[in-house]
Amino acid sequence: MILAHDVYFTLNDDSAEARQRLAAACHTYLSGHSGTVFFTVGIVASELDRPVNDRGFGVALHVYLEDKAAHDAYQAHPRHARFTLENSSNWKAVRVFDSWVETAS
Repeated sequence: MILAHDVYFTLNDDSAEARQRLAAACHTYLSGHSGTVFFTVGIVASELDRPVNDRGFGVALHVYLEDKAAHDAYQAHPRHARFTLENSSNWKAVRVFDSWVETAS
């Protein structure tokens, strides 16, 4: 089992440019941490607009980590703190979903 850390950002400035800036910041500060199994960040798929789609975000971060210790180290890392410091002023809301997931065999 690995820990899936999924974060959904709703932005005050929700322009395409602001979304791209946040995605770029995620790559700069949140990728490449020790214990990371998988990392990606993306922009909401605006063309997928069914009644079941949650559209209350602009940027989605997905970081899968080896275990809770890797997660805790990631959260405490200075790069994570710098990401928050430099970007949180444009966050209207942040929703975090952590779950244990099985890897494909």
